[in-house]
Amino acid sequence: MALSLSKGQKVDLTKTNPGLTKVLVGLGWDTNRYDGGGDFDLDASVFLLDSTGRCASERDFVFYNQLEGGNGSVVHTGDNRTGEGDGDDEQIKVDLANVPASVEKISFVITIHDANERSQNFGQVSNAFCRIVNEATNEEVIRYDLGEDFSIETAIIAGDLYRHNGEWKFSAVGAGYQGGLGRIATDFGLDV
Repeated sequence: MALSLSKGQKVDLTKTNPGLTKVLVGLGWDTNRYDGGGDFDLDASVFLLDSTGRCASERDFVFYNQLEGGNGSVVHTGDNRTGEGDGDDEQIKVDLANVPASVEKISFVITIHDANERSQNFGQVSNAFCRIVNEATNEEVIRYDLGEDFSIETAIIAGDLYRHNGEWKFSAVGAGYQGGLGRIATDFGLDV
């Protein structure tokens, strides 16, 4: 059974799951039907961060137009433009053993594509979650349900995988941003 986290909680990942080297990070959400009637396109993105909390280069930004980073250790499985159906809407595979040593943290982000143009925000999104699955056994080991804490935000940092004393940990971040993907990318040191 998966360990269920609340916002702000941190948990050992590899220390409490010996032998765990490959994980699948599943991100999911539902959109509320509202009067605007426009389609939503939510996207999962990943930032590979160094010890300063920044991307060393654009190669450390993994998203629907660049599906691989970290010398192939982080792979986005592809864009889901509708988010319909149950389960994960988008997935990222992480080979923890092969993440470059310069990468201290892997940050998982959910954004609304063209949110400002479509007058959309996370107040119109429900059931958002981030989960960690042992890729070898397909067992869910960690789940973080983001709750309904967001209203005007157009981007969310869902969670972080990070190194601590040679082990990988997971932090349930749940931080909302206005300004979408561009704002987060800029904060992580990229020019957009």
